[in-house]
Amino acid sequence: MRKVYVLDTNVLLHDPRALFNFGSHDVVLPIYVVEELDQFKKAVNGLGRNARATSRELDDLRKLGCLSQGVPLEGGGTFRVVFLTDEDATGSFFAMTNQYDNLIIRCALQIARLEPEAKVTLVTKDTNLRVRADAIGLISADYDPTPVEITSLYKGHRELVVDGAAIREAFREGLQYSDDDLNANEYITLVDAASDTHRALAKFDKEDKRILALPKFDDPVWGITPRNPEQLFALDLLLDDTVKMVTLVGKAGTGKTLLALAAGLAKTTEEQIYQRVLVSRPVFPLGRDIGFLPGTVEEKLGPWMKPIYDNVEFLMGLTRGGRRRGQGPETLVDMGVLEIEPLTYIRGRSIPRQFLIVDEAQNLTPHEAKTILTRAGEGTKVIFTGDPYQIDNPYVDSSDNGLVHLVHRFRDERLAGTVTLMRGERSELAERAANIL
Repeated sequence: MRKVYVLDTNVLLHDPRALFNFGSHDVVLPIYVVEELDQFKKAVNGLGRNARATSRELDDLRKLGCLSQGVPLEGGGTFRVVFLTDEDATGSFFAMTNQYDNLIIRCALQIARLEPEAKVTLVTKDTNLRVRADAIGLISADYDPTPVEITSLYKGHRELVVDGAAIREAFREGLQYSDDDLNANEYITLVDAASDTHRALAKFDKEDKRILALPKFDDPVWGITPRNPEQLFALDLLLDDTVKMVTLVGKAGTGKTLLALAAGLAKTTEEQIYQRVLVSRPVFPLGRDIGFLPGTVEEKLGPWMKPIYDNVEFLMGLTRGGRRRGQGPETLVDMGVLEIEPLTYIRGRSIPRQFLIVDEAQNLTPHEAKTILTRAGEGTKVIFTGDPYQIDNPYVDSSDNGLVHLVHRFRDERLAGTVTLMRGERSELAERAANIL
């Protein structure tokens, strides 16, 4: 059966290239989507950029022929723009609110009525619109070209049961491991088959195909000592200069941001590997203007970057008296060691020799994550931290956001690594609340 996919506006705001991701099938765009896109095109955020990019794609397709008649797509399908040609009986089904959604869904119903030989599917990232479509007998689907099930997301570490001799070998010259089931820079807890209490923490070297035991952290990293195996794994990745991209995934209180800051400050101030620690967090979708807040850029960013300041103050071991004397994160900023910047300003830059931390990365779209990562210049290390279960951006979800996209796509890359932190260490109360609420 011929397949026809009718796209909602939010699909193109999420991915301007979505038009070309349906293979040899037909893609239909209601004219009302173009009108809705027109409302976004002047915005100075990521949605505005995607709206403008979509408009350029549509204009290129227009040059191939009449869009109302249909033009060929790269994958072998066709693309056309449609509108309601008559008042169908379904008009009475809908309320006066959500006007654009109603027009789009009615266009899909019209195509299904006029082309009964085709399987018509409304593609939208709007959960409520999918429910509404189902209620009136219209097939609907989410747009997710590379779905990643959050429950099966690569954790970056696992357990292996071995004999005691294998553990000793891992400490000496490394345990040879030729199976292909381990990924580059994956961490392993080696468990002695004869005694569950005899364990060793190790890391897989993909090139040499060896499992190497990790050395103990005898000296704290900027005052921080790992409290559990996952934190030790994370610090090992953060301090490894050969690993250029790190993703740290975990719930609130597991230490993701604190560990990243501690490693970055140690590498910048003590080893002088990087020029500075650059920190940003997409509290709003990438590119959201902060102009509605009063004051300078630094003052505007203050409320959104307060979690970063709190972590830096903790690392600096500041007392109340120290804060009264003017000591704090601002001291590191004045020294040029620490820089906090909105993601708006990262686009178009080249960032060499910096330790770049992107906090709350679960609020990025995959395209925005790519935009940030491609800014990394020579000698730069990029760390993405976040919790896929705490999404604030309405245009992404737990299985389709920049953080899980990076984890999935870079899971076996030599220059990347990931660790999922499982146990909260902020406080007993915070851990209990994260688990039962």
